[in-house]
Amino acid sequence: MAAGGGPLLPDSVLYEIFLYLDHADVLSVGLVCQQWRAVARDEFLWKELFYRYYRISREVPRHPAAVSWYDEFQRLYDTIPCVEVQALKEHNDQIWSNELDISLQHSSNMRPYNWSYTQFSQFNSDDSLLLVSGVFVGPHNSSSGEIAVISMENFTLLSRVRNKPYDVFGCWLNETNLISGNLHRIGRITSCSVLWLNNAFQPAGVLCLGVPTSRLGRSATELASCGGQFSWSLLHVAVQREGIESENVNVVKRLFKIQNLNASTIRTVMVADCSRYDSPDLLLDYEEQLAASSTSTCPIFDLGSDSEEEEAKPKQAPEPAVQELLDDVGVPAEDGLQQLFDDIMEGRVRPAMTDTELETKVAELFVRNRTKPPELNLLSTDSNSKTKYLIFTTGCLTYSPHQIGIKRILPHQMTTAGPVLGEERRSDEFFDSLDHVIDIHGHIIGMGLSPDHRYLYVNSRAWPRDCVISDPMQPPPIAEEIDLHVFDLKTMKEVKRALRAHRAYTPNEECFFIFLDVSRDFVASGAEDRHGYIWDRHYNICLAKLQHDNVVNSVAFSPVEQELLLTASDDATIKVWRSPRAVRSQQPRRPRPRKLLFSWLLNQKS
Repeated sequence: MAAGGGPLLPDSVLYEIFLYLDHADVLSVGLVCQQWRAVARDEFLWKELFYRYYRISREVPRHPAAVSWYDEFQRLYDTIPCVEVQALKEHNDQIWSNELDISLQHSSNMRPYNWSYTQFSQFNSDDSLLLVSGVFVGPHNSSSGEIAVISMENFTLLSRVRNKPYDVFGCWLNETNLISGNLHRIGRITSCSVLWLNNAFQPAGVLCLGVPTSRLGRSATELASCGGQFSWSLLHVAVQREGIESENVNVVKRLFKIQNLNASTIRTVMVADCSRYDSPDLLLDYEEQLAASSTSTCPIFDLGSDSEEEEAKPKQAPEPAVQELLDDVGVPAEDGLQQLFDDIMEGRVRPAMTDTELETKVAELFVRNRTKPPELNLLSTDSNSKTKYLIFTTGCLTYSPHQIGIKRILPHQMTTAGPVLGEERRSDEFFDSLDHVIDIHGHIIGMGLSPDHRYLYVNSRAWPRDCVISDPMQPPPIAEEIDLHVFDLKTMKEVKRALRAHRAYTPNEECFFIFLDVSRDFVASGAEDRHGYIWDRHYNICLAKLQHDNVVNSVAFSPVEQELLLTASDDATIKVWRSPRAVRSQQPRRPRPRKLLFSWLLNQKS
């Protein structure tokens, strides 16, 4: 202070000096006096510190829910679940209770039975049922997928549903119905995927003593443990009814039938609820995002339209590959399919192409003539309707999943009651078409929905930019760097730039799914580089890197508290991470030391 009681330095000079300090020093100098404290809390100062410390472009605005730059700096610094508070080891098949300390609630080793391992689990919307997906070993060591539904009230098994291939995983459509898959081979590289709607409450007397491991399923009160090495299986009592094992008599309805080309299959199904789009938890809509969406590197194709102009257009000509085949063999397009088959079978036609190319082109011709047209434009969906989207990975060029397929599920399709879907179709509508396709141009290794179902996050490993796929069984090499794309399911556009930091090293034939999870403000993912990662959804920045000793294959936020995160690794460990703020709040308060004068008075009285 000056001799007259005024400050020695004006606020403007202090402000310029404080700009050279980091955030910790600014907080320290704010303890000197009231003037310094006022300058140390200046909004313009903390705005500069925020953009400098987190390395965010100044074109990105402040989070819409933030009330000050100081509070926003503190949010990103203090609420990220980056402090390891617990490591769960030597677990097999368990559910953990989500208390202050994660504790074991239920456990059973089910390996002696027919499931080799589990890979995914999901609670229904009211946390009363748990869907568990795993690999089932059948006769002669043949493997397929199977889904089990478990009651969370008493841990009994309610139903079992076959699921092929096993990486369809399965998902809930609503509280009591789930979706599974089946695969039918048509040729060497051509197949048909059928998606089934199943009732969770099947008439089977089945007792289950196990719970899932390999996916971090979770509810408001429980977190299911995971780890790719661990397994669960079934101890069941089958009820015999009229000579038929009742667990195999399931209440099902065929939902969709989709043809697969070039060795591709449908995998990783999930359901998005369209009715929640107009009340999102977080809108990713600042100007940089809009610019990014207009220059998206992922082509998105809307396969349906509700405009009269589109309907008035003439029927689309055959695809070039199909037309080339018809020209080669001299077959008119309008006659095409049956005559082409007859000529090939009787040896009258020998086109100059490999068996694989011939099979693909014949399949394309067949699907063009036997596919139900796509639904109307998805963008016209009424946000208040009960419509849902079925989302899954697929492909058209090779067996590695490189496209996201989207199919609208209408309200009348969301129940197992009524006639089997598809029975009313004409003979020329053998397959269902996709309503929307997003081409990722790379191997998809993970997908997750935001809590409001507005945004789809996709982990992928990119192909070389100008690669050409000539053999569907030889996909292009994939990058080690993982791209985390973000798609707005209301506009069907990619938003923001892809998130990066995490890496993977396995080649195409060994590539596996890495589960990610999305909370209100953050998105987290595992990686093969022995770390889990956390990004901020609004600012598109990586905030934390979580250490493990092996591949991190799954992560999960608590659905009721995003400052709690679990990571599961092939090091046979589940780690529990909490935010610095949560850790401080759980520590017992230390008694404040008595002031010396007060202590001296007490001693004098004694």
